[in-house]
Amino acid sequence: MEEKTETFHAMYDAPIVIQPPTAEEPYGDHDTTFYENDIAFVIESPPKNAQDRPIVLIRIPAEYIDPRLADGVMTKGGMPLKRLKHYFRQMDERTETYSFLGPDGRKHDIYDGQVIVEFPEPKNNPLAQREPEEDNWNLYWADSHGFTVDGNHKTAKDRPIVTVSVPAEEIDPALGGRLGDAVDAVNGELPDTLTEHLRDAAADFCLRAFAEQIDILNEALYNRSRPDRENGKYDLFRPGGEILRRNTAFFAVCPQRDYDYLSGISVQLWDPEEHPCPPKLCLCFRLEVQLPFHKLKKAMTMMTSDLLKAVDEFVASLDRQALSETLFLAEKQFWMREALRSSPWCAFVANGSILPRAKDGVTPLDDAVPFCSTSEDEIELCGVRGMGIPRGVTVITGGGYSGKSTLLDAIAAGIYDHHAGDGREFVLTDESAVSIAAEDGRAVSRLNIGPFLKSLPGGNIPADFTTAHASGSTSQASGIMEAVSAGSRLLLIDEDRSATNFMIRDTKMKALIKKEPITPFTDRVRELASRGVSTILVIGGSGEYLGPADRVYLMDDYRISDATVCAKEIWQSSGGETESAPPCDWEVRRVLTEERFSSYPENGTTERLEANDMGFLLIGSEQVDVRGVFSLMTDAQRTAAAFLLRTVMVSHRPGPLDFEAELGAVYERIRREGLHTVYTSFFTTMRLPMEMPRRIDVEAVVCRMRHLRWR
Repeated sequence: MEEKTETFHAMYDAPIVIQPPTAEEPYGDHDTTFYENDIAFVIESPPKNAQDRPIVLIRIPAEYIDPRLADGVMTKGGMPLKRLKHYFRQMDERTETYSFLGPDGRKHDIYDGQVIVEFPEPKNNPLAQREPEEDNWNLYWADSHGFTVDGNHKTAKDRPIVTVSVPAEEIDPALGGRLGDAVDAVNGELPDTLTEHLRDAAADFCLRAFAEQIDILNEALYNRSRPDRENGKYDLFRPGGEILRRNTAFFAVCPQRDYDYLSGISVQLWDPEEHPCPPKLCLCFRLEVQLPFHKLKKAMTMMTSDLLKAVDEFVASLDRQALSETLFLAEKQFWMREALRSSPWCAFVANGSILPRAKDGVTPLDDAVPFCSTSEDEIELCGVRGMGIPRGVTVITGGGYSGKSTLLDAIAAGIYDHHAGDGREFVLTDESAVSIAAEDGRAVSRLNIGPFLKSLPGGNIPADFTTAHASGSTSQASGIMEAVSAGSRLLLIDEDRSATNFMIRDTKMKALIKKEPITPFTDRVRELASRGVSTILVIGGSGEYLGPADRVYLMDDYRISDATVCAKEIWQSSGGETESAPPCDWEVRRVLTEERFSSYPENGTTERLEANDMGFLLIGSEQVDVRGVFSLMTDAQRTAAAFLLRTVMVSHRPGPLDFEAELGAVYERIRREGLHTVYTSFFTTMRLPMEMPRRIDVEAVVCRMRHLRWR
């Protein structure tokens, strides 16, 4: 063209010379389609008075946008969440219950998922065609992503519970092989322990990544001058440093879409022979959505557009390399725990671990001193170097603010795995470990505390001890007896949380007090060690444990050293003698009965269940103080413990109660069906998020109930 052309005729004519593949002569033609690789640009001529404004049509291959577009998967089903959008369009603009009148003249809502199902025509017998049927499907589809919308409790009709399912192969094609086979689950086969462990770790990683997308949505919704009920909000659980099984992020085998949309709420089922849709292993997120008050269009956008985009963006932006590294870490943690179980060590703290926590109690403290093992106890566990704390009796001592309690807290947290970046990834502890403390005022029923009490006032028998308000010493004795009888192999004790008269009694006080009913823990700790129960103690104010200790560690400015030899010399030079009480009966023979073991208050007709922020569980007539069950670290774990016990209670058949077996059956059910199987939205004060508690901790909750009957 001419430099100053105003007509651009050559571009609109687009003359070309075509060379046929054969030996024929070239010929001329016109083609206004231009290519940059596989992307086409079609130049169309504009009106004659606008020759400088060409019309350009750009054609991009569908598989460039999403590979699923190319094979018809997305186009086959039509509009994403079509039925859910249809329901919203039938609602009154100012609805508060999200209900509408269906074609049948009855009231329905988004939680019913009313649908008219039309069946494929039988190939061999057209006369056997089934008539359309009405059904309820609250599972909606956006391509291969499922969105199940469940109702919340009766006072929260505007807070649906949404469960999102994404096929594992979309998260990472390699996950399908590493996290188990959907076919096995359909056949009733459970994954092995390692596979379950990897699923929990992968779900934890994905939950943290998905939370970033939810934060973006909430930031757009937030208006500080209005409450969430008016703004709208996506409420997704935020985990701490622990990796736990949850009902808010998990892997499960889920059905896949098997129908086409018709008009309205009607769907056409696919022929299963022509279009088989086997279940798939899926990553699932469960969250609550606060729909905005009297803003139906905004609510519809939140549920049928914005949330879909967040899921798509999560899948597109997920760091697959970091996920792979997470699975590598999880597998390493798994095999390290396996090695620890059969080793002479009860805990392991890797070199370089960051043990102190920041003010939030979750994230590692900036500029903290990395842990470094003593040379005497440095070991290598599955290729990781660190300190192995031997089984037996271990004392951690040091001056004030030296880091001794910080080390014990990290060891206590080591019963759970921690995610990458927590600082405690390779702090691993015997999974049966129990933290023991004095709990003044707790209830104890028919428990043998004879190893620590020779006699009790009022004619009470130590071997059959009952009280509604235990003292510091009797409560600590009860905690130890309950932990040992439940199978704990490691006790963790900090003197700051202990009853002094239970922990120690030095020679001077023994000489002064001739009649002392309490047998101090110093006199029993070696006997427990001989029975396979180790103890790690933090002691800074008494030397009474230097004698019975197998190891004594000294903390100084968060640095640890082995002071065993020095401690033994001091013990010997001071004339210390290690005393042991006569052998005793450690057996706990009490049995829980079905009397008052109920989630219904006495003389009540409605169940009662609540887990409050103060550390109490309210179950039936019980108000249980679980602040002394330190391994229930999160509100979500306490919520799960309450639901677990409620499930045992309502599942119990009339007759004798076998609590151990019935609790075990609930745990097996959770393993097969997921933690959410014990949840119900009936209780208006119970929150949705749950994290799996240990069985030993659920049993500890029962031990603190006041109204139960034991025999």
